[in-house]
Formats: sequence, structure tokens, C-alpha cells
Amino acid sequence: MSLDIYLTTNAPATVFSANITHNLTAMAAAAGIYQHIWHPEELGITKAKQLIKPLKTALNLLKSDPDGFKRYDNENAWGQYNDLVRFVQDYLTACKAKPRASISAHS
Repeated sequence: MSLDIYLTTNAPATVFSANITHNLTAMAAAAGIYQHIWHPEELGITKAKQLIKPLKTALNLLKSDPDGFKRYDNENAWGQYNDLVRFVQDYLTACKAKPRASISAHS
């Protein structure tokens, strides 16, 4: 299973989409961004600009302790540290580029 992420504008047009495996939920939780990524609506997050700070904070945390986060790597290699870092970097870049875009996450 995986999660699909979309940022859309009023047009409506998708300006960013990404997919991430549910195998990374424990690592995302340890980085403090599980709900931000998988369930933003539970936090009242509806716009990309609301994710900039938490994604940036989590990315810094992830990069500061690679070995600590690699302990969450999936044994079958489907969901690794580098996958989450790349996903968070890409998502953060998209949120910065389109801060007023609406967010939707679908399992």
C-alpha cells in the first residue's frame, strides 16, 4: 500500500504529485511528520504553506541522524531512509514553490 499526495491550485490543476510507501510511516513518525504527510486534515492543514516549517524541521532532523533513522528501514528494501529524505525534500520544494496550493492525501 502507498499514499498519494497532491498539491492543486484553484484552476484546478495538479502542480505536484508524489507517492510514498506506507512502510515509511514509523520513520516519518519518528521524524515528527507522520500526520503532516498521511493525515494533514487531522491537523487542520489544507494549504502547502502550512507544511513548509514542519517539513523543513523534519528534513533537518532526518539529515542530522541518518543512522538513527535507518533503523526504521524496511527489511525488504521497500521503504528506506533515502526514500523518505528524497520525498520530504521534493514535497518541501513543491510547497515552497506553490504555498497557496491545496493539499490532499489519499491511501
